[in-house]
Amino acid sequence: MKKLPLLGDITPAQFLRDYWHKKPLLIRNAIPGFKPLLSFDALARLASTNHAESRLVTGFDGEWAMQHGPLESLPPRDKKEWTMLVQGVNLFDAKADALLRQFRFIPDARLDDLMVSFATDGGGVGPHFDSYDVFLLQAQGQRRWRISAQKDLTLIEGLPLKILADFQPEEEFVLNPGDMLYLPPHYAHDGVAIGDCQTYSIGFRSPSYQELGENFLQFMADSIDLPGRYADPDLEPTNKPAEIPRQMLAALTEELNKVRFTEEDITIFFGEYLSEPKHNVFFTGPAKPLTVGKFGEAVMKKGLSLSAKTQMLYRGKHVFINGESFGVGKADKATLELLANNRRLDGEQFASASDDVLEALYTWYQDGWVELG
Repeated sequence: MKKLPLLGDITPAQFLRDYWHKKPLLIRNAIPGFKPLLSFDALARLASTNHAESRLVTGFDGEWAMQHGPLESLPPRDKKEWTMLVQGVNLFDAKADALLRQFRFIPDARLDDLMVSFATDGGGVGPHFDSYDVFLLQAQGQRRWRISAQKDLTLIEGLPLKILADFQPEEEFVLNPGDMLYLPPHYAHDGVAIGDCQTYSIGFRSPSYQELGENFLQFMADSIDLPGRYADPDLEPTNKPAEIPRQMLAALTEELNKVRFTEEDITIFFGEYLSEPKHNVFFTGPAKPLTVGKFGEAVMKKGLSLSAKTQMLYRGKHVFINGESFGVGKADKATLELLANNRRLDGEQFASASDDVLEALYTWYQDGWVELG
């Protein structure tokens, strides 16, 4: 791979080898001339809706407070020490989505969302740590970051925010528009606005094994097949009626041990899990959808793109899109892999699509999962 100015003019391979999960990286002028993709008013309107996750964090008079959106009102712009955070801005703005996609040297299975933080002078969310990797791109004004590799991650009890009890900063940077700071998981950090500022956070998914295990067992519940019913034809009399019989437990253990999970089971679960839209994501199809014939003609002329809200993944013969999965043959797999990796198909690529792929694409078009152009 080529060197990326986004990463400080090193290759993605060098970044992953030397920094990913290991140590911070400060990148001056990662995106030269970068400016906010959304105005304050546009961001505030998004935060006021119930389909975008948002929070208001204030530190007035040294007292931390947090309010979850929709945020119907905000403190005055000239009041210091407040922060508005809006998650998943990439789902609602094409430029924000394009920015997020610049980080696709990391697999889509890990890439999460773009959060925008607007803060007035002195605003921040306190010294904390994240359980995932994050790139912090400065978009407007300045923010002073203090960071630390400290091992003590004890939190102050009783606060609405997860704030470190004993933050001991080791390094300090002031970021200007276009500068970016990468931090690995569990790296303590505190960002404070210098005047009005916007910071864009590119975050990555890092589900806990406990969460995955619970969801996997729910996923597998419908596929378990254990015929028969418990029976004990050789039962003997007991003088301890309250004690669970040993042979009863042995029979149950033998039957439950017949439950086996294959790699394919786990692949299908994980693909559906990772591509499942978040709870606040809703799709809207075209008001007047084209007929399937007209749709095919339009794709040949304009091409077709995945909606910014659509997550499409694949592994082997399995394709996953927005929480659904299906198996495909080799010919169809090539077309759908192109769509998943490039997030679009041009007319020439679409021309080789089978009738099955055309039918699937047309259904996704009606559902708003893919868009013409």
